Amino acid sequence: MLLKRICWVFTLVLATSCSLLAGPTKEAGKELFSGNCASCHAKDMKTASTGPALAGLEDRWSTFPRKDLYSWIRNSQAMIASGHPRATELWAKYKPTMMSSFPGLTDEQIESIILYVNDPGAPKVDAANTGAQTVASEPGLPWTYIGLASVLLLLAFALMRIVNNLINVTRVRDGLQPIEKTTKEILTTKGAVAFFVFSLVLIFGYKTVDNATKMGREQGYEPDQPIAFSHKIHAGINKIDCQYCHDTARRSKHASVPATNTCMNCHAAIKKGTISGTKEITKIFASIGYDPMTNRYISDYDTWSEKQIEDLYKKWIGQEYVSTNSLTSLDEAGKSLVESQWDGIVKALRDDTNGKIQGPIEWTRIHNLPDHAYFNHAQHVSVGQVQCQKCHGPVQEMDVVYQYSTLGMGWCISCHKQTEVKFTDNPFYKQYNQEYIKFHKKEVSKPESEMDKVFVEDIGGLECQKCHY
Repeated sequence: MLLKRICWVFTLVLATSCSLLAGPTKEAGKELFSGNCASCHAKDMKTASTGPALAGLEDRWSTFPRKDLYSWIRNSQAMIASGHPRATELWAKYKPTMMSSFPGLTDEQIESIILYVNDPGAPKVDAANTGAQTVASEPGLPWTYIGLASVLLLLAFALMRIVNNLINVTRVRDGLQPIEKTTKEILTTKGAVAFFVFSLVLIFGYKTVDNATKMGREQGYEPDQPIAFSHKIHAGINKIDCQYCHDTARRSKHASVPATNTCMNCHAAIKKGTISGTKEITKIFASIGYDPMTNRYISDYDTWSEKQIEDLYKKWIGQEYVSTNSLTSLDEAGKSLVESQWDGIVKALRDDTNGKIQGPIEWTRIHNLPDHAYFNHAQHVSVGQVQCQKCHGPVQEMDVVYQYSTLGMGWCISCHKQTEVKFTDNPFYKQYNQEYIKFHKKEVSKPESEMDKVFVEDIGGLECQKCHY
């Protein structure tokens, strides 16, 4: 009986500790925002996306009770139906796009999201690295969880001491000598070992499942690439269409990385970058075997030794340096530049399997989906006429591309619920466009006033087999 009471006290203390430690935190808000809000709201909180920019959220709701904001986030349509002035104002501005409902969010979770909205920690720009963008480092293990783990360990140790004392009380009552155990002996008992093993299994099991559900999808992922390719310069300043380089996006499942030949369509003429000079474009020449001094491809380039390649491109880099700086020969700064750029070429292009410089550029993949999820670029780009920025964000503003969206299942479903099917001037829906009202009346229960609009979900966009066949 006494042991049951002790366990009850232990549970009460544990629950109290958890409630004290688990308040609203920015770290928890970041996870909640990524999983629930990021599919419609820009993560910089300043840019309008499918939903409005969230910066200043609290100020806009400051004239209403805090619980009204909670109610709006949990069920916006119910707030609109009730005639709430702020809700009806937002609906008038953004209809027919409906905000997803999140009835499962607690007050503490909503406050965590608000903390993150107020201070999202935007990516920082490294001005010393030719405008390259680097994402702010991820926070370490939150102190909330470290504190909770410490409390649990202390409570577990205290419980083991109490159990040991109870055993001794029973022994004395039976006329036996008490057994005094050291801390080491207590921590090596079967119960203690079982507790620690269970904890390890629980922790590693959680991390395994967590990593498995992401399956390579990491919002904000921004790996280093072998060549410092700037989408801002190409797609933004020079307005090169995305499908010029990623041409398979309109006719294939994959939006493939462009071959070096595609790069050479422009860079056979443009031999120096506006920011990096010969540093990056020369890597393209060295990978494919193009001599920028004679404007010719090298026919037997695959048989060249690394020394031949080194002599050719060092000569090219040095020649351009001398020309740019109006010199008659290489000075010490020029010699250092040539060596530095050659080292960069070797680092970027040398194949670990055969040691060669020649060969395809090994770009690092950024966007990835698990094998059990089917996604077809052509279906979205050509049939759905979806803009690249819808999923990949403002790529034309990125010096270094990073994963903009979550690419999660909830994010896809939200898009299918909110995206209207484009029938106008779309040959893929010619037959459907002629008779869609008849089909729509039969398959979808909607008022006549809404018959002029068909959303992706209405034509099977939420069927499991579409993505998980």
